[in-house]
Amino acid sequence: MRVSRSLTAFALALAAFVVGALPATASAAPKAAAASKTATRPADDQRAFQAFLTGLWPDAQQAGVSRETFDLALAGLRLDPSVLDHTRKQAEFERTIRDYLAAMVSGSQVEKGRALAARRSEALAVIERRFGVDRNILVALWGLESGYGAGIGGKDVISSLASLAFIGFRDGLFRDELIDALVILEQGHVARADMKGSWAGAMGQAQFMPSSFLKYATPYDGGARKDIWANPRDVLSSIANFLKGNGWRAGLPWGFEVVLPQSFDYGVSQAAFIEWKRRGLSRADGGPLPASGEALLFFPAGWRGPAFLITENFFVIKNYNTSDSYALSVGVLADRIGGASGLRAAWPSVIDGLDRAKLLETQKLLRALGLYDDKLDGRLGPALRAAARGFQAGHGLVPDGFPTPELLAKLRAAH
Repeated sequence: MRVSRSLTAFALALAAFVVGALPATASAAPKAAAASKTATRPADDQRAFQAFLTGLWPDAQQAGVSRETFDLALAGLRLDPSVLDHTRKQAEFERTIRDYLAAMVSGSQVEKGRALAARRSEALAVIERRFGVDRNILVALWGLESGYGAGIGGKDVISSLASLAFIGFRDGLFRDELIDALVILEQGHVARADMKGSWAGAMGQAQFMPSSFLKYATPYDGGARKDIWANPRDVLSSIANFLKGNGWRAGLPWGFEVVLPQSFDYGVSQAAFIEWKRRGLSRADGGPLPASGEALLFFPAGWRGPAFLITENFFVIKNYNTSDSYALSVGVLADRIGGASGLRAAWPSVIDGLDRAKLLETQKLLRALGLYDDKLDGRLGPALRAAARGFQAGHGLVPDGFPTPELLAKLRAAH
């Protein structure tokens, strides 16, 4: 789950329309593998599953897992059909950014975040100094990932990862994650029975995958055991270390809502803060623009809705989840936890976006015109926004980078 850590590099990538900002998704090959492995009889599936588990031992041993840990972790394990069902589910419609933020940045979410930030203020101050990450961002991520620890998921992580690895979901990703989970057990960070998480293997209050745990999990007190399941200080330290390790710049905001002047040139999408100020942009909350640095102008629901300047720290957040809606929710929730009020601009009454099938068609049409050279996945990411902006600018549309039915109609007419 990597995005560009440098805003300058990101801007250059946008110009070339070749940003790769989305994580690896289930390709046709893994889906075919899943179908072939689950089309047999249940008894055959279980025998094949047990053979698969047995075959993991050489790699587990090479990773430092003892035979005792290996046998204990996999004892009695059976293929989990409920996990496999999740791999076949795909939402027909996605929530609009307005609805997503309303759910993620609810009044109760803000209230709980503020209360926990106050309760954990001493530890948060230490973590903020140690890692250089805004404490409110840490609390917001904690809230969005697990409801501040209330919803870590009840799935057995080893069982989930083994089932996903067996069917070859997302190529070899989950096999590697399973080996890493065994390493975590070997190192004694969590008891086998307590290794709980999501159906996809994201663990604990930080919802780390095992590989991220091994790389970023950090004990607050400097001890050997890293507990992201039951120790909030370890959870917050680990989230901070994750963000720092992925390029978080201390003292730089994630972004903020802005107000545009009436005669604004929408053709400019990236500039230094001093240039944005010269062009008449101002912060919606009345605060000053940063004296240095640069930012991208972001219209999550088109030019008729709220506008934001987002910095490279916004893209660091996207290492946690590559969704623009998610990263924006983290930023807005963090601001609210810190005492800010809600967004000033209203969302459009109708957000005229495209569903996934039409976004996929948009990608294909833009690619045929030489404007888009990224994944054909039906997802609205930075590369598609940049390509849309390029087409809009030459076809009488406001170049806000937000694909609409009007944009799609013009694309169809252009072919």
